[in-house]
Amino acid sequence: MQLPQYEQYKEIFSQVAKPFAYVNLDLLDDNIRAIAIAAGDKKVRVASKSIRSIEILRRIIQSDDVFQGVMCYTAREADFLIRNGFDDLLLGYPVWDKCEITNLLRAADRGHLIVFMVDSIQHVEHIEQLAATLGIQAAVCLDIDMSTDYPGLHFGIWRSPVTSWARAKPIVERITQSKWVRLEGVMGYEAQIAGVADHTAGQWLKNRFIHQLKLRSIREVMKRREEVLHGIQALGVELRFVNAGGTGSMSSSRLERGVTEITVGSGFYSPTLFDHYAGFQYSPAAGYAVEIVRKPRADMVTCIGGGYTASGVAGIDKAPQPYLPAGLKLISTEGAGEVQTPLRCPKGVQLELGDPIFFRHAKAGELCERFSKLYAISGEVIVDEYLTYRGEGECFL
Repeated sequence: MQLPQYEQYKEIFSQVAKPFAYVNLDLLDDNIRAIAIAAGDKKVRVASKSIRSIEILRRIIQSDDVFQGVMCYTAREADFLIRNGFDDLLLGYPVWDKCEITNLLRAADRGHLIVFMVDSIQHVEHIEQLAATLGIQAAVCLDIDMSTDYPGLHFGIWRSPVTSWARAKPIVERITQSKWVRLEGVMGYEAQIAGVADHTAGQWLKNRFIHQLKLRSIREVMKRREEVLHGIQALGVELRFVNAGGTGSMSSSRLERGVTEITVGSGFYSPTLFDHYAGFQYSPAAGYAVEIVRKPRADMVTCIGGGYTASGVAGIDKAPQPYLPAGLKLISTEGAGEVQTPLRCPKGVQLELGDPIFFRHAKAGELCERFSKLYAISGEVIVDEYLTYRGEGECFL
């Protein structure tokens, strides 16, 4: 569909106090449909860290049978999701707090499908001890590292220490020996494929270099995952799921025979970090607006607030970007600031005090940590207000 223009958004939100965050349901639904198609014959597990709104999570999961289960990021969030009617929860990261593990084990005993993430024997034995005390069997998922090492370059993220079947085997054997822990699934997140842009304007040489690294890494990922799955099968373990990928690696993850599901999160909102991929392009479904309060000179405006910078290595790619009106630029010496954000205006753009400037966040879910609700629009009107986790009174990370 055609993307909304500045005057449309300005009119839609004319009665809304700034700053505010919004989600365009028409564009969100376009992204949902595109992701469902891109998954091929795999299921999609929704990454809640990129959504952080109960109503949006429900909208995605209820839209199509391809969306099955949630990957959440903390035990307290998992408990929150259970209380809001969600099930089939995979903890994307290990949990160590005894009270939090115990709480989720009791929820599992009540019939909820909850899977803990592990990447060491220490993780397994810690969960085992608590599960045995309660007399409850715990389901776990083994996190396999999918990064690729080249001379002088670690291509990927520092996540799991399990980099091969040789390292996975002792953990799997320890699980099979336990009465209180069962291996439910395997996960391998190829961040260097899913989360690294390869089509950035003006960076042809870098794009080509990254593209070649990705191609080599895809082959290594497939080989490593196949080796691990073969080893697990040889030990007589039947897995319920094999989780892979992210928004940026669906095209390769869906080709792996052993993979049953792909985790996707950021693609639903499509923040600016996902504007620069060669293989796909989703619609900018979410953003925020701040107000012009100063005009320091004829070709500049200054907004109050707006400095909602994304996590990760500090750089211009982590800064929010002015979206509408088109053509506005951050000032290199100030950027997006805590209390003010100056912008340089292109010729022909006339803005006045009180006008909104619409921004897009660099990442998906972090936007919701700044606002208590998302104004939901469809067509030319606001149709609803969806609370974020923050608006529900929750802050998990």
